[in-house]
Amino acid sequence: MSGGVIEYSLITDYDTHLFREGRHYRIYEKLGAHPLIVDGTSGTYFAVWAPNAAEVYVVGDFNGWRPGAHKLISRRDGSGVWEGFIEGVGVGARYKYYLVSRVADYRVFKGDPYAYLWEAPPGTASVVWDLRREWRDDEWLRTRGRRNSYDAPISIYEVHLGSWMRVPEEGNRFLTYRELAERLCDYVSYMGFTHVEFLPVMEHPFYGSWGYQVVGYYAPTSRYGKPQDFMYLVERLHACGVSVIVDWVPSHFATDEHGLGLFDGTHLYEYEDWRKRIHPDWGSYIFDYGKGEVRSFLVSNALFWIEKYHVDGLRVDAVASMLYLDYSRKLGEWVPNIYGGNENLEAIEFLKEFNEAVHRNYPGVLTIAEESSAWPKVSRHVREGGLGFDMKWNMGWMHDTLSYMSKDPIHRKHHHDILTFNVWYVFYENFINPLSHDEVVHGKKSLISRMPGDDWQKFANLRLLYGYMYVHPGKKTLFMGNEIAQWDEWSHERSVDWHLLKYHEHRGLQAWMRDLNTTYRMEPALHELDFRPEGFEWIDFSDRDQSIVSFLRKSSGGEVILAILNFTPVMRTNYRVGVPYEGFWEELLNSDLSAYGGMGVNNAPGVTSEETPYHGRPHSVVLTLPPLAVLLLKHRRLGQ
Repeated sequence: MSGGVIEYSLITDYDTHLFREGRHYRIYEKLGAHPLIVDGTSGTYFAVWAPNAAEVYVVGDFNGWRPGAHKLISRRDGSGVWEGFIEGVGVGARYKYYLVSRVADYRVFKGDPYAYLWEAPPGTASVVWDLRREWRDDEWLRTRGRRNSYDAPISIYEVHLGSWMRVPEEGNRFLTYRELAERLCDYVSYMGFTHVEFLPVMEHPFYGSWGYQVVGYYAPTSRYGKPQDFMYLVERLHACGVSVIVDWVPSHFATDEHGLGLFDGTHLYEYEDWRKRIHPDWGSYIFDYGKGEVRSFLVSNALFWIEKYHVDGLRVDAVASMLYLDYSRKLGEWVPNIYGGNENLEAIEFLKEFNEAVHRNYPGVLTIAEESSAWPKVSRHVREGGLGFDMKWNMGWMHDTLSYMSKDPIHRKHHHDILTFNVWYVFYENFINPLSHDEVVHGKKSLISRMPGDDWQKFANLRLLYGYMYVHPGKKTLFMGNEIAQWDEWSHERSVDWHLLKYHEHRGLQAWMRDLNTTYRMEPALHELDFRPEGFEWIDFSDRDQSIVSFLRKSSGGEVILAILNFTPVMRTNYRVGVPYEGFWEELLNSDLSAYGGMGVNNAPGVTSEETPYHGRPHSVVLTLPPLAVLLLKHRRLGQ
């Protein structure tokens, strides 16, 4: 016994071996705080990695927060782990570690890197917690691979939990996880999205970081409730048929004193060299991917959210900043790798290991990269020389499309190639087309505000933008508020402007988004071959003078959908388009319908092909193209 601490260990020599090697993928079961019974006595076992500490104490509300009463014991295996059992400490106890460094005059109170719960900010203490819960989504977990497969419809609704909806009559407070479980589930189901993606839910001290400056990697933020409440939210979404993706941030972490930085008086979790340690864009610390213990911490954390919270996917933030040593750095501010290049070899190997660990242990779970460079094979298997992600955000499509759509239609013919260029590389990766939170903050304005023209044209352009996203190859991501044409930029301090739905134009756009999701899910031609060239075929990409493009989306079963997009506010009559098959072409979707806020120009119920060759096809159809609109027509063979 040492200072009221009973000598006890959950850790074996094999655990420490794997931990050091970077291959312990459940280290959270060994390190951290674990309530249990030892020799008939209830208490909590504590274990923390602090190899450069001379002394480590557990302090908390059970000992008046005074160092000295409960001193942990250093393991004799050289692992740098301090551990011990404190009787009488149970679930709900607040605690920290008090570390005395042996390499510097450094004494500090630190939160537990492996804590399952932290007290609500601005509090900074960790909380002893038990994650046990009886789940009721076994069938979902067994079949979720189908919902995440390459040929499945994947339409993601991106959500920031603190600002999706507030309670204004109660001081504009947050919704709790359990309140969100009911309201968000109903809404996402109604809108037809297949997945939700949460901006980071891991504990973060600064609310304004949106969760991207993490301190508690193993704890859902207590702003909205307890761990079991977040579990209920995930389970409820599963019951509604909605998959759950969470943003994960292994690229950098918060520098707050109670966090991981300078943990034991040394740069333990972060790089020691300042040219690798500081993230230049955010001033945060970068993980030292060369340390096995850090890799064990991170890979275990990824698997933890899948195992303990049943999430169906991880979207990895800022991957480009991990891949390049000179990311956002000037000459002299970065250090080359051992071969003289700018690639972070340690981070590359970590990303591969992370992806392989996820897919080996949890087949069917998605890993998605937010990667903004031209790094090759991000979404290809490691065995094929790739990084191993399932999918990658198509940042090129996003930038080019928003640049094109923000231009006055009279000038779009001069920028036609911006619109069509993406298709030439779209099958090099498994892409997701994102219109995310990053595009509606920091002075970029909301999407509706970026559209040119008067209000009618702005709404028509936005319907056209969303229609283009859904017919373009690739899966879909849309940030909350965009589906109702919110005028203001997103702010984490207030709710989505739901009051706008009292206006016809906003309700119309919402109805358009709902019908887009419904059609996208029902029609295999719009999603089944998203990542394969045979699922897409140009009809005409050269009509730049009229700013019109037309192409086919196809399924493996022979279904064909014709998409025609008119990017000008001019209605085109008697517009001929070549088609590969004779028969009836049914109008599936038309963004100009009056129900969506349009003028009502249409070709309902559809058109019959003519034996007039055009665009190199043996048949053609003659259409009326509504202004600033997208048309989808599905081929029906004669007699169907």
